[in-house]
Amino acid sequence: MFNDIIDDTGHKAGIRRENVTKILAAAETVFAEKGFKGASVGLIAERAGVPKPNVYYYFGAKEDLYRKVIEEVCSIWLHAADTFDETEDPAQAFTTYVSSKMDLARARPHGSRLWAIEMASGAPFLQDYLINTVKPWLESREQVLERWIAEGKLAPVKARYLFYMIWATTQHYADFAAQIDVMNGGHGLDNHQFAEAKETVIALVLKSLGLCPEKVAA
Repeated sequence: MFNDIIDDTGHKAGIRRENVTKILAAAETVFAEKGFKGASVGLIAERAGVPKPNVYYYFGAKEDLYRKVIEEVCSIWLHAADTFDETEDPAQAFTTYVSSKMDLARARPHGSRLWAIEMASGAPFLQDYLINTVKPWLESREQVLERWIAEGKLAPVKARYLFYMIWATTQHYADFAAQIDVMNGGHGLDNHQFAEAKETVIALVLKSLGLCPEKVAA
């Protein structure tokens, strides 16, 4: 009897995880395509292949789901910079960070576009998240770079503006994919072209900081 309860609970938990994953993926796409106002819970449920009440059951109001999707995307971006705490080699840290950000832009373009839409709209739903999560994260990264500059490991740079540039450059490959496709003969970058793009961006960032790209494995 006890094992039956465990099995039943585990089965239900598995179904819940599956449904939550499907809803978040569908919502990321629908919100990016339609915006917050244009997206409907019904359309998200349809894309996810779940009943509409399930969306409300797992996430509550549409605004709560919207925030969850965007915060999840940003959280992954922020964790991409954990490398700045894991190595004392600035070249390796920036190589890993830029490479990860570009891979994320390619893997989850809708998430990047959704973030861009929210920011371009004045961040009406995420002001508190920017203040309480993103700003302290940026300040902590600035401290690492300032220490490296003081130790002579980096050329002097205003860390905040450097990160702004990296964000804009890496997310360009998602937010402006349509423009890239046209410039690329009407189709997206293939794997070789994308690898070249990453190598170029990494090299430009490292050279601007007085680092040597050729010494770092991309």
